[in-house]
Amino acid sequence: MPTISTSLGQVAYDSRGDGDPVVFLASGGHDSHDFDGLRDLLPDRFRSIAIDWPGHGESPGWPESPGEVELTRMVAEVLDALCPGGAVLVGNSIGGNVSARLAITRPNLVKGLMIIDSSGFERPLQLAGRLFCSLMSRPTFLRGIYPMFSLAYMRARTDADHRARASAIALTRRPVGAQALSAMWHSFTLPSHDLRAQAGQITAPTVLVWGRHDPIVAPKCGEAAHKLIAGSRLVLVDSGHAPQTTDPAAVAAELVPLADSAFELARSNDDTEPASPLGRDGR
Repeated sequence: MPTISTSLGQVAYDSRGDGDPVVFLASGGHDSHDFDGLRDLLPDRFRSIAIDWPGHGESPGWPESPGEVELTRMVAEVLDALCPGGAVLVGNSIGGNVSARLAITRPNLVKGLMIIDSSGFERPLQLAGRLFCSLMSRPTFLRGIYPMFSLAYMRARTDADHRARASAIALTRRPVGAQALSAMWHSFTLPSHDLRAQAGQITAPTVLVWGRHDPIVAPKCGEAAHKLIAGSRLVLVDSGHAPQTTDPAAVAAELVPLADSAFELARSNDDTEPASPLGRDGR
């Protein structure tokens, strides 16, 4: 996979095809291959770009492992370089949180938004949740619990589910991967994780896809996001935390019309923008 330089560090990405860009951001502990089945179902009119988080997949680790805020900055720089005209963002878990942040802070880069089983839209964590996130921010604890934890959240049924789970477990056994994932879990405990106050600023067409059996970011979190994001659509899939590996066809059935309508709307808005009183050369 090629890499791209950002102000925070190098990041690997995979780009396929030509056309309107759709960018995929995986869950923490997971890599770009989580979206292979879904990307295979996209029509040729789209270019798909999947990014590996630092310390995940083929991206190198960084000296300072980033949390959600830093990852948002990183993705913005990648988008500025690869698709400065904007893209439809598809994010699972932390990928959805980062995508929502970009839709709020850099709306010009987000033409459409698909949030998959992501947190940050519900009430802040209670004591037990904060304690668990705190423990998960310790690489040793993370490494020990991940085989059972991933069994619970994946609800694995398909080959893609099992591949994703095995890859996540393997990542926690590598020091660089465990450190990167631990930093993500730490960021879930910070006040900045809470997007409730800003979610109403999201104007991009939005579809929320949620695993009906997700035990860590339950469907009620999707319902909370749906209430906060005006005009959003909530779709439940018979899966755990990663609907795109369990049932990519169900996710594609929502993504393709979302992307088509989002890019059509963006082009329509571009066509109706008032012309500058100056000429094209600014005179």
